[in-house]
Amino acid sequence: MSIELTLVIWSAVLAGAYLFVQSTIYRLDYGVKHAATPRDDEREPNKWTGRGNRALRNFLETYPIFIALALAVELSGRSDALTQWGVQIWFWARWVYLPAYFIDIAFLRSGIWFISAIGLGLLFFGAAF
Repeated sequence: MSIELTLVIWSAVLAGAYLFVQSTIYRLDYGVKHAATPRDDEREPNKWTGRGNRALRNFLETYPIFIALALAVELSGRSDALTQWGVQIWFWARWVYLPAYFIDIAFLRSGIWFISAIGLGLLFFGAAF
């Protein structure tokens, strides 16, 4: 199995980590009972819940692109060093991004996001050219 397809499969664990962190922090902030409601009249989240929500949303913005590009590489048989670096850069940067979202160091989170975007760029160029 190619590294691209392997990391698509393992990215399900990564997605689960983002969901677990967001939902756990949400329940700690609002309570389990509130989490079981339709949440029609929800108050503003605390700082940590807001960060968990934004981290998950940010992940979900790039995740479909990652899957599409990695599968395009796999199905087209265009796997090479460029695409292999691309999937690994995106995958590992997204793991680092999750805790970085909760650490308040200027430009750290944005820098890690940029590195993950480079991974997507490498995947795109490997698949398209």
